[in-house]
Amino acid sequence: MYSVVFEREKIPSSFSSLAGREEIAMAMYKPIKEQEGDNGNTNKTLKSNGEGGHADDDDEVVGDNKSFILPTHSKHQHEAQRQKRQRLVSLDVFRGLTVALMILVDNAGGVLPAINHSPWNGLTLADVVMPFFLFIVGVSLGLTYKKLSCKAVATGKAILRTLKLLIIGLFLQGGFLHGLNDLTYGVDMNQIRWMGILQRIAIGYLVGAMCEIWLKGGNHVASGLSMLRKYQFQWAAVLVLVTIYLSLLYGLHVPDWEYQIPAAAASSTPKIFPVKCGVRGDTGPACNANGMIDRTVLGIRHLYRKPIYARTKPCSINSPDYGPPPPDAPSWCQAPFDPEGLLSSVMAIVTCLVGLHYGHIIVHFKEHKDRTLHWMVPSTCFLVLGLVLDLLGMHVNKALYTFSYMCVTAGAAGIVFTGFYLLVDVCGFRWPTLVLEWMGMHALMIFILATTNVLPVVVQGFYWKQPGNNSLKLIGIGR
Repeated sequence: MYSVVFEREKIPSSFSSLAGREEIAMAMYKPIKEQEGDNGNTNKTLKSNGEGGHADDDDEVVGDNKSFILPTHSKHQHEAQRQKRQRLVSLDVFRGLTVALMILVDNAGGVLPAINHSPWNGLTLADVVMPFFLFIVGVSLGLTYKKLSCKAVATGKAILRTLKLLIIGLFLQGGFLHGLNDLTYGVDMNQIRWMGILQRIAIGYLVGAMCEIWLKGGNHVASGLSMLRKYQFQWAAVLVLVTIYLSLLYGLHVPDWEYQIPAAAASSTPKIFPVKCGVRGDTGPACNANGMIDRTVLGIRHLYRKPIYARTKPCSINSPDYGPPPPDAPSWCQAPFDPEGLLSSVMAIVTCLVGLHYGHIIVHFKEHKDRTLHWMVPSTCFLVLGLVLDLLGMHVNKALYTFSYMCVTAGAAGIVFTGFYLLVDVCGFRWPTLVLEWMGMHALMIFILATTNVLPVVVQGFYWKQPGNNSLKLIGIGR
């Protein structure tokens, strides 16, 4: 069919702006392809989320980048188009919750060790922040790249965004702000930390984007099974990554190694600590393959210098908090270890790809009940599988990003996301989550402010007579 463009003099005066003139200039007779289903109905894909049915991204009648066409559809079709382009509010709310959790555990974790990162095995509130971020990145990728005009251009944009995240991450966590307490700044390139939170997110984003751009089939999706066939190469990539991770974690031989701690005085000789290993498949703090790979590839001077295992009972008398080491503390207690290391990032990519699958469900299933079902089934399976693996000896461990940890946190992320979707997007209870929604829409800005200690300065920097008399004291923290 064709849509008829009205003559210029019939255009309302409100179109006299620049945007209106551009739209008028683009107006023309434009054929609109009829989308016929099995029953011959046209424009079948113009349905809101609540109307049911399955729709592929390729079935859209008019894309956002098409020439301007004066609408000739019915009011019902207009409403369907508007709902189709609505932002997924629940994803913003989920992202905002994750940002809020990050701020909470970073600032209150020292006061409340129960919500701080687990010293080694186990799971706490702080341990779900990173996988939640990666899961959200995956969901967003499924929506961002649902329709591509040019794979090469999309690849270039993904690489550019990855580089931006890497540069910001190096600036924030590479050591530029390492001397805040001494009022110094700058980067010691001999000790810069190469890995970090944004660096890991950038890696997951890049791999997820490449999978979505290049490893996607062209077949129509009408069921869960057909969706698995459409994205079978992406699931093959997941299998390859999991196999590589498990093979290296349990197959690499970790030899004895040593590290040194610089002496307080420049003239003194650094103290050297030997660590006895000579094992294979160990997942303890001292002799795991993750640490060996990072020490070999990145260099021990470029790793995180406040290892999480320094809060374990063998290393701290105040465990699960940091504290002085006991007299018989092992030699590895002060050794640098990066929780965002190379091998653990391989499994972190899998979390991003799992989130990508949840994004595909949004694209291909329009009924709320279909989306909920296809989210809750794998979420429950992931959660149960992770807990079973933990009981069988493959412990849930954030520092190593074990397969069981990936399963538990991905399942938890799927359940939380589904809950927000039902609450916000289905039931319409948006006002209780407005703050989280705003935080989710400005997540990177808030992360930068929190990482550069701007937020702690605002919270604690204003006091009365003494630094201890700040806003935190008013709510009972820091007394």
